[in-house]
Amino acid sequence: MLMRDKKVVIFGVVNERSIAYGIAKVLREQGARLALGYAAEPIRKRIEPIAAELGAECIFQCNVSSDEEIAEATRFVGEKLGGVDCLVHSIAYANREDLAGRFIDTSREGFRVALDVSAFSLVALCRAFEPLFTPGSSVMTLSYYGSGRVVANYNAMGVAKSALEASVRYLAVDLGKRGVRINAISAGPVKTMAASAIHGFRTILETIENRSPLGRNITLEDIGRCALYLASDLSSGTTGEVIFVDSGYNIMGV
Repeated sequence: MLMRDKKVVIFGVVNERSIAYGIAKVLREQGARLALGYAAEPIRKRIEPIAAELGAECIFQCNVSSDEEIAEATRFVGEKLGGVDCLVHSIAYANREDLAGRFIDTSREGFRVALDVSAFSLVALCRAFEPLFTPGSSVMTLSYYGSGRVVANYNAMGVAKSALEASVRYLAVDLGKRGVRINAISAGPVKTMAASAIHGFRTILETIENRSPLGRNITLEDIGRCALYLASDLSSGTTGEVIFVDSGYNIMGV
């Protein structure tokens, strides 16, 4: 097993359709020990049965917009696991009104929220968990094609994902000094709770099916298998990268 006894902290599991769930499932099947972070108390009831199904050792609350909650989460994980071999950041948020219409109409507060939750949270988590990272550990986050191309109605989230990918490159230098790797998976569209907030999402799915080299949309298993590569020692020489898992759609031109 590629992840036998590896300690993995995952942020972003909301339900069984979450990308973070797909990653957690594959890593668990390969022997990983899991700790799952959730954003707020109302989500706890949904997370508990999922954590039991996955055999997670613990769950904990962490609003990534709060430095105090991040510090408490780090302390909790340190006590429970002792160290961290892999951290998965699968968190993104933008106000619904900023995922439709014109990007130019994004409010100052909406822009701030999108950047804080979707991009800066990765920096904050890496800084807090850095003392717990074991030699050769791995960090990964989730991005999307809209970080570098204009996707209708993605708007503020596209800018946030661009900032996220730039953060991965800069963090790769800082964390690399301790032998820690960090990469991003740019996943194709999947039917998640977050995706449902994007106007015209069905059209995006149809476009991938019609134009991608593989002629299909991706699955949670596709993403989970790429995450397994990044989490395991198989990717020991890979850091600062954005890896596309989108049936090859990103390579296509007009």
